Formats: sequence, structure tokens, C-alpha cells
Amino acid sequence: MALDRDIQRVSSGSPLEPEIGFSRAVRKGSHIAVAGTAPIGDDGGTVAPGDVHAQTLRCLDIAERALNEAGGSLGDVVRTRVMLTDIDRWREAARAHGERFAAVRPVCTFVEVSRFIDPAWLVEVEVDAIVD
Repeated sequence: MALDRDIQRVSSGSPLEPEIGFSRAVRKGSHIAVAGTAPIGDDGGTVAPGDVHAQTLRCLDIAERALNEAGGSLGDVVRTRVMLTDIDRWREAARAHGERFAAVRPVCTFVEVSRFIDPAWLVEVEVDAIVD
């Protein structure tokens, strides 16, 4: 299968990317999509176990890095999806989201999921952006 040469793929270096067949982010034209981003530290471990706010900030840091590599920024974000294992803790994630997006104000959805790959992950974030 030939790859579309008009698509830019961004890797986070995760060993799961080639195994699963996914990219951290993909840019086609002016659209950038960032995959579900978990609170994984540079050492490969979970950041801030038990802390939804800190985990959400880490997810947003990873998404921002992928956006930057694809030529975008948090200011280009038009949609976020925040997935939580406990929806009762949505305000903790919302506070982190507001710290990064108060001026941008993308559309945003909070949803509860039953679990993530790693049970220590309390949140994952997806981001879509449109760049000029």
C-alpha cells in the first residue's frame, strides 16, 4: 500500500505506534489530528498517578508537542475530546483544559470510558486543529 505523500505523520516514539499502525498526529493540508494522548512521562511511566489535573496537563503537553511538529499550535485547536475513567472528576480535567484553552475556546467534549490500556491512566485527550 502506497502512502499519501501529501500527509505528514508525526511520531511520539512510542513502541506501540508501529505495532498498532498509528501516528501520534497526522496533518493533511490545513487539518491536524492528534491521537488519544495518555499521561505518559519521558521515562515511559505514568505521570502523577491519581491526579486528574496533572495527568490532563501532561496529555495536553504531548498533544502540543505533536501539533508543533506538524506546524500547528494550541491556538489552532478547534476540537478537543477529554476521556475520563471517572466522569465525576471532570472538573479537574476541565481546570487543566481551561488553563491551556481559555483564550482559544475550542469545542470540547468530556466522556467517560470504562478504562484505558494502563489502569493508572485517568484521562486521555484527543485534539483536532486547523492551521492557516
